[in-house]
Amino acid sequence: MLQQFLDSLIADGTLGGMPRDVAYLIGMLGAGALVVFGFVLNISGVTTFVERRVWARIQSRIGPNRVGPQGILQWLADGIKLLMKEEAIPFAADSALFKLAPFVVTVGFITAFVAVPFSSALVIADLNLGILYITSMTSLVVVGIMIAGWASNNKWSLIGGIRAAAQIVSYEIPAALSIFTVILITGTLSMQGIIQQQGWGPWDWFIFHSPFTFVGFFITFVSLLAEGNRTPFDLPEAESELVAGFVTEYSGARYLFFFLVEWGNLYVISAILVTLFLGGWQVPMIPGLAESPFWLNLTQAVTFIVKSYAGVITMMWIRATLPRVRVDQLMSTCWKYLLPIAFVNFMGTALWVLIWPEGFRFAELALTLLGFSMVVYFFYRVVFHLRRSGAELTFSPLS
Repeated sequence: MLQQFLDSLIADGTLGGMPRDVAYLIGMLGAGALVVFGFVLNISGVTTFVERRVWARIQSRIGPNRVGPQGILQWLADGIKLLMKEEAIPFAADSALFKLAPFVVTVGFITAFVAVPFSSALVIADLNLGILYITSMTSLVVVGIMIAGWASNNKWSLIGGIRAAAQIVSYEIPAALSIFTVILITGTLSMQGIIQQQGWGPWDWFIFHSPFTFVGFFITFVSLLAEGNRTPFDLPEAESELVAGFVTEYSGARYLFFFLVEWGNLYVISAILVTLFLGGWQVPMIPGLAESPFWLNLTQAVTFIVKSYAGVITMMWIRATLPRVRVDQLMSTCWKYLLPIAFVNFMGTALWVLIWPEGFRFAELALTLLGFSMVVYFFYRVVFHLRRSGAELTFSPLS
């Protein structure tokens, strides 16, 4: 942990008698800057490139392939271009709030990484209320979106902001109820504490702990998709209806901040799911690995990032596959279906923990087998359709 590392530096006199509180502050700021500039900004940029290539493959296109090897630097070129663009502020807009909104959105997104655990030691702050802190900070993004919609003095922007507020107010409830199914099992709100009570094997992940957590994973996933304004719930920026939604009047760097947050939020959503349900950074204890803190934490960090990015690619796949739902369908899905199911899951988990406080091994193994079967069948169908499309292309009269 960062705190333990700083304590050791203070104890051996490396910091030259610096007060403990000052050392903690400098250490936190330094670690935060490293995470933001070394990981967050880069992961958001690279995700834009990966998403465009994933969409292209799904739609039988190539995608960006000119800037850098295989187009891998396209995100950097786009970012530089937007930073150099003129920033226009509409004459009738509320200038102060219009300028403030992108920074509120960015702050809400970046500060969420304070409690995201990349490994057993790589976390800026292992907060006792870590999961509540992250969900609270990500909710600040919607506050910025609402400010942007109202301050733009544009009816399309305003409608987008109102839609964003309606979505997060609705979908935070089933998401919170599903998150609390895990908290009932662990008895802690700490992100590290939740991971430490899981194992490296799928049979020890909380998604397979009980039928209620199994269903709760999918409810949480759908709810976080809606909170992150991702397809099929991207109504706040529905291009076919609202031009560009809440970002219609934005340009230049402020426009860039909104999409930096949108793509970076994919990783935050996936990191929450990996932490709560998919074992986090847990890795098998290979002989010799535990004796080397550096290699142990590096292995854990790579495991956590790979799991999280697998979720990011899944969300990209969904966006390229599913159509956008209507507003009434969005609300009906939450209030008529997800909320009642999430409440039953919450009560069922409480009863399950009361009867089997140490878990029910047979149910865990059975659910693991069910999950594995679902994954195998899914990829079987993917391969089947790929082969069929290839055969149709081969025997096409136009070929």
